[in-house]
Amino acid sequence: MIILLPVIIVGIIGLIAGIGLSVASKFMAVPADEKQEKIRAALPGANCGACGYSGCDGYAAAVASGEASPDKCAPGGETAAKEIADILGVEIEIEHKTAFISCSGSGGIAKSKYNYTGMESCAAAAALYSGPLECGYGCIGLGDCVKACPFGAILTENGKPVVCGDLCLGCGKCVEVCPKRLISLLPKNHTVTVACANRQKGPSVAKNCEVSCVACRLCEKQCDAGAIKVIDNLAVIDYSLCTGCGKCKAACRRGVIL
Repeated sequence: MIILLPVIIVGIIGLIAGIGLSVASKFMAVPADEKQEKIRAALPGANCGACGYSGCDGYAAAVASGEASPDKCAPGGETAAKEIADILGVEIEIEHKTAFISCSGSGGIAKSKYNYTGMESCAAAAALYSGPLECGYGCIGLGDCVKACPFGAILTENGKPVVCGDLCLGCGKCVEVCPKRLISLLPKNHTVTVACANRQKGPSVAKNCEVSCVACRLCEKQCDAGAIKVIDNLAVIDYSLCTGCGKCKAACRRGVIL
């Protein structure tokens, strides 16, 4: 009896606690958001964070609450975006984009001002006198964008990063990590691009890099659509006006327009 009594008491306490928790779970339960659950089911479950949220659960909650648009899931692509749009009862127009690196001067083409031997990081190198290149706008080429890409869409070839268009889903992770702000997301069907970001002027621009824009305006003069303009000493393309005729590319004597 001495041993049995405490066992009975503990058992009764456990039973009361169990009943109490069961009742509390029913009365205090947070109702499930069916819309959020459907959106979560439409996502691929990669939890890559490319959408800008902590994972698929976080993104699904943001979309359901109206905080985020349904087209931010790069792995899910157009299929997931349209399915989520159907769940929300909205129409969405998908614009496919791909990353582009606005520099062709890395990999030994642009002149160096010192030999960098520190961390294999563009951000670390950029903190030291703006990087090892004479061109302060140039790609350092140590692969921060390569490491940031969750889909392996950026490779290093001959000392410079190269975007694999077939693999790039336009998530923008590489855009965020580039210390020189050289990477942008362009329409995937673009036919011409300006592979330079140097906005300096004067002979040093051409001297420091053989593939730099010198703001000669030959491209601007050849564009019938007015889609390319030299702004702050750099040719800039307005893709909403660009017809892809290629006249600017043919006119560029420096090989800056690809």
